[in-house]
Amino acid sequence: MDGPQPSARAGGVVATLALAGTVAAIMQTLVTPLIAELPQILHTTPANSAWVITVTLLVAAVCVPVSGRLGDLIGKRRMLLACAVPLVVGSVVCALASSVTPMIVGRGLQGMGMGMVPLGIALLRDVVPAEKLSSSIALVSASMGIGGGLGLPVSAAVAQYTSWRVLFWGSAVLAVAIGTLIWFLIPDVPASAKGQRFDALGALGLGVGLVCLLLGVSKGADWGWGSAATLGLVTSAVVVLLAWGAWEMRAEDPLIDLRTTARPRVLLTNVASIFVGFGMYASMLIIPQLLQFPEATGYGLGQSMLAAGLWMAPGGIMMMIVSPFGGKLTDAKGPKFTLICGVLVIALGYGLSLALMGTPWGLMLVGMVINSGVGLAYGSMPALIMSSVPLSETAAANGFNTLMRSLGTSVGAAAVGVILAQMTTTTAGYTFTSENGFRTGLIIGGAVALVAAAVTAAIPAARAAVGGDKADPVAAQEPAPAAP
Repeated sequence: MDGPQPSARAGGVVATLALAGTVAAIMQTLVTPLIAELPQILHTTPANSAWVITVTLLVAAVCVPVSGRLGDLIGKRRMLLACAVPLVVGSVVCALASSVTPMIVGRGLQGMGMGMVPLGIALLRDVVPAEKLSSSIALVSASMGIGGGLGLPVSAAVAQYTSWRVLFWGSAVLAVAIGTLIWFLIPDVPASAKGQRFDALGALGLGVGLVCLLLGVSKGADWGWGSAATLGLVTSAVVVLLAWGAWEMRAEDPLIDLRTTARPRVLLTNVASIFVGFGMYASMLIIPQLLQFPEATGYGLGQSMLAAGLWMAPGGIMMMIVSPFGGKLTDAKGPKFTLICGVLVIALGYGLSLALMGTPWGLMLVGMVINSGVGLAYGSMPALIMSSVPLSETAAANGFNTLMRSLGTSVGAAAVGVILAQMTTTTAGYTFTSENGFRTGLIIGGAVALVAAAVTAAIPAARAAVGGDKADPVAAQEPAPAAP
């Protein structure tokens, strides 16, 4: 293909890729309404059933950067189709599961398909006209948040009024539909890094390091932060990732070019992504609990899972509405400005939460504000990345940025989980999170968003031929080499 597609076809490409990201996100939140029932459904212990959620996170962390690099090497359309396959198979395996082992296997397969979003964002650079690129990137990037926001109430309704297996059969149908749309609507773009070799040892090293790190972070609260298992995993992660970094610096065709990643514009964007992921997930962890806590506590709102999901749904809708405006803002002011606006809006949402956490309407408004900020932030980060990396590294760089967001959500879940577990109150023999615990978690979420704003402010302007940071987010198709 010689250039971007005509706008009519580009519209179908953008719609398909946005829908693919939304479906991938729905896969992640699919089991949320079932968490309390999983031990009974799968005839196992709560500790074992927790792996149904953890395994998706771990597999996605390993597969997303690998999928991105393979997209650069063998073609993004081919890898998008490849990602659809485990989504379908994993959904079917989960739908047929009657014990914990096949359910974990199926959820792991679903995690393999999470590379669709960074692949889709990278593909936009090849097929969308320049005047529509920023808004397209914003929409596809925000689709993960949109799917998460809309998937929860839909999943809750299905789980409450039908069999839990319907959730997975439905996700299988969605995955088949996405695969079909990709087959017919996504053009076959020549691989941008064709002829280079795949860094298998680098992929293995990154996978081992990430699994050790994320497993230690996600299970630290259950195992004990000072336990031998947690400390051993975190220590192993540090050692393995340092060795991996040394290997990547010497590899001829690395999985991730760390020299490019170390450029200030890319590095600071990835650091900001970690804080944005933290800030987003803190609200997703706290707001549903406040909505569902019993009214007898004095601060809980006594909502059912379905009602809580419906109160949170407008947040996902706002992300969908705000994303195109974020693209226009990027065109006008540059992706750095959009990212700063996004994280400041997130901080504003947390500030409002301290005053509005006493009513469902208040929490709905808080969710709408925070998710609007997330929509702006998520749409601008890929634009910052793609304005700073060569065309041959677009998918790999976006995959790594997606990984940084996931790392932020994992750390956020662990940190906020510790706060909620430690700041408790006891009434009538029952111990549960206190109001101050929830307030502290919200304050930390806002503080992290302000840190993200400070990091973003330090991102240098793009070294484009014309326009600086205000230029098209990928105006510099091949950025100037980093200074030696």
